[in-house]
Amino acid sequence: MWNPRRVAILAYTSTGESRDTAAIGYIPFPDMPDVSLMDVAARHRPQSLYGSKSSPEGCWLACLGYSSRTVLKPGSIDHPEAAWAMQPDASADIGGMYGYGKVVVGRFTFDDPALMEQARSVLWDGDVPKMSAEDKPAHV
Repeated sequence: MWNPRRVAILAYTSTGESRDTAAIGYIPFPDMPDVSLMDVAARHRPQSLYGSKSSPEGCWLACLGYSSRTVLKPGSIDHPEAAWAMQPDASADIGGMYGYGKVVVGRFTFDDPALMEQARSVLWDGDVPKMSAEDKPAHV
């Protein structure tokens, strides 16, 4: 069931020979279910913005990632040279939107465990969430 208060931490980078693929992933938390970013995008009804593009969800996600780099939010972390890996869930051709031909989404991990903990600490401090009790996902 859709829970509008559910939160996730996202990572954004580019990859590919020409850096022409946007990579957007969620940072996994122990004992928390995986996140389908394409489903999240679909819930935002991206067709109203991108019309009949082959993947309005992919375009919406590329916009999300691109925007996160152009307007950093307080508490954002930036590790452009860090080694990372992604277990892809889905990909979509987005035809040059935001400078990318393709977007890939999935589970994102930094190779360095300390960076994983730093990323998780954006919302969580150890076992204590940095949000009110009503903001916690229903299954926590």
